[in-house]
Amino acid sequence: MVALAAGGGQPGLLAAQAAEFGVAAVAVASPGAETEVQAALRDHFSRTGRPSRPAPPSPPSGPDADAASPAPSGPPRSFPGPDGPSPLSSSAGLPRVLAGPDAVSEVAAWPCDVVLNGVTGAAGLQATLSALDAGRTLALANKESLIVGGPLVTSRAKPGQIVPVDSEHSTIAQCLRSGRESEVRRLVLTASGGPFRGWSRAELADVTPKQALAHPTWNMGPVITINSATLVNKGLEVIEAHLLFGFGLDRVDVVVHPQSIVHSMVEFSDGATIIQASPPDMRLPISLGLAWPDRVPEAAPGLDWSTAATWTFEPLDDAAFPAVALAREAAAAGGTAPAVYNAANEACVADFQAGRISFLRIVDTVAQIVSEHDAARTAVTSVADVLAVDDWARRRARELNA
Repeated sequence: MVALAAGGGQPGLLAAQAAEFGVAAVAVASPGAETEVQAALRDHFSRTGRPSRPAPPSPPSGPDADAASPAPSGPPRSFPGPDGPSPLSSSAGLPRVLAGPDAVSEVAAWPCDVVLNGVTGAAGLQATLSALDAGRTLALANKESLIVGGPLVTSRAKPGQIVPVDSEHSTIAQCLRSGRESEVRRLVLTASGGPFRGWSRAELADVTPKQALAHPTWNMGPVITINSATLVNKGLEVIEAHLLFGFGLDRVDVVVHPQSIVHSMVEFSDGATIIQASPPDMRLPISLGLAWPDRVPEAAPGLDWSTAATWTFEPLDDAAFPAVALAREAAAAGGTAPAVYNAANEACVADFQAGRISFLRIVDTVAQIVSEHDAARTAVTSVADVLAVDDWARRRARELNA
């Protein structure tokens, strides 16, 4: 493993992982975390010793640099070699620490086989673009970068360069191998329904953050867990499927499957529906993202067929959970509308967690901001375009939620 990247909020855990996987460097998005991460690395390695590892590659000198690229000019870079400090190592022989807003995107372009982007939210866009521009295979768990970047991302990606890691899209990719594209009738994404499945809109009025964070089947971070409760996450996944696989929005459906065993489906023109079923365990789609198109033996446990089980499916309640329909509208509008949908939602989720707005206000506010945005006048031509619209949507959300 070449490098690890994180926000920087858990320096002890990051240091332990850096030691376990023998990385050359760690990147943290928060500039203020650099000192704490360096201290955690020194502490961990002083207690456990520095593991042996092969000499890592030097960072590329440009977006198209390959593994044979020489080290860039300038100050020495701290990359530990297998037997102690190398000419590019720090005197302590520790992994190099990069910190700041560009740190993650820098290591995403370093020579390697696969870049796994699991950054939360729109912040992952630059890392996605860096990995694609450098020619790396991108295992994409950060759906938001694809959604907000739109054509910026899809135009850069070579065929097969993006491998989905979301369980639903990993499933779709697997099921699509069962037939030709011309034989596909529709894609069907499954949704657990979240903790409020079956609730009416009136019953959702007094939902608390604690309730919204109690997902019935998946253990995830707070933003994606709340997105799953509002079903914004499923709306984002509809847009992701549309962009990743190239099928029209009218051929991407959603069905509620509370057990989270069938992770999605592909229906073919002859009436056959191919499903992928497994316990809710992200190790399976992650392993596929890293090894695609091959499978990793024993990546995750399979289903227990020795006991009785019931799998149920039901239609989505758009009246109580309008986020999916709203995502379709944003995707159909095109341009920067999906970026507005995502940014407004991220701001509203933060306000909900802080107790400033109600649960229902999340999607209601997102809907108002999407309706105010003129997507036709804001085409996506650069990262600056996306960031400007992202900033506007977040500011507008704060205004409406004040």
